[in-house]
Amino acid sequence: QVQLVESGGGLVQAGDSLRLSCATSGRTLSNNAKAWFRQAPGKEREFVAAISGSGGTTVYADSVKGRFTISRDDAHKMVYLEMNSLKPTDTAVYFCARRRFTTATMGPADYTYWGQGTQVTVSS
Repeated sequence: QVQLVESGGGLVQAGDSLRLSCATSGRTLSNNAKAWFRQAPGKEREFVAAISGSGGTTVYADSVKGRFTISRDDAHKMVYLEMNSLKPTDTAVYFCARRRFTTATMGPADYTYWGQGTQVTVSS
């Protein structure tokens, strides 16, 4: 099974920026869509951003549009989430995920492989 490991989380102040990284190990095809989800305590897992297999299409949740940017580096099996203008409501465990198809989608069930998550805490 493909493995994904997130890193880059931490404690920041509102308005700060943070870059999350996700490293993939194992056999992986470069044309699979990848995404970031987040989950706050007591809440359901929430879609954040996704990028198509080609990297040409990105999809963002309304709550992060204009603030977050997803990107990928297939040569190094990496996916990134650049987060700017962070808000306390962005506080959550962030997960990276990979699906078996190329289209960037927003549903957690569309993604087959998941990382363990990295904590992002934004204080006010």
